[in-house]
Amino acid sequence: MMGLYSGNICIRSHQVRFVLSEKGIVTKIDNFDGKKIPEDLIALNPFATFPTLIDRELVLYDSRVIIEYIDERYPYPPLMPVSPVDRAKVRLALASLETDIVFPAIEFDHSIGTRIENSMRKKLRSALNASADLFSVNKHFLNDDFTIIDCVLAPILWRLDYFGINLTSDHKHMKDYMERVFSREAFQHSLTEDEEEMHPVSYTHLTLPTNREV
Repeated sequence: MMGLYSGNICIRSHQVRFVLSEKGIVTKIDNFDGKKIPEDLIALNPFATFPTLIDRELVLYDSRVIIEYIDERYPYPPLMPVSPVDRAKVRLALASLETDIVFPAIEFDHSIGTRIENSMRKKLRSALNASADLFSVNKHFLNDDFTIIDCVLAPILWRLDYFGINLTSDHKHMKDYMERVFSREAFQHSLTEDEEEMHPVSYTHLTLPTNREV
């Protein structure tokens, strides 16, 4: 069984948990609040960061590497296209998403409670507004099929109310997308108890495993 050291409200940890849940992989997940780093994680990961994945002798501690490793290690259901051309397009989209939305979201998350919180919120809101029209093109983000891109993006959108970012009628397609993804059984199983409380609308109609295993 693989093991995952996960931050209980960490965006990158949530992305990995979502991928594991979509794959239906039985994983021992240990969630931590980030205030105290477990000693065994320090021994495994020189940076002592979340998420950290352990698969036998292999230890991975970059969420982007972890996500691609999981998809290649457990190819069904696939979260990357089969065609090399289409895979390259998804990787390019992921790189843009990382720069345009993921990094600003993580920056804002780290700024909560500081003097730069409002400016970081504006930066993230601007990035989301710039991408709003893209949600109207395909069933999922930039693709009709559900892909890794959705696993990376959805945990950020789940936090918008927690971040104090309100969507308006101009964001109808984005809200429709969120409804589709948040209602997925795998997404519900990817949430920690603290993350369940971040969203004003409850989608938790399932019985989640008490030990948070996926």
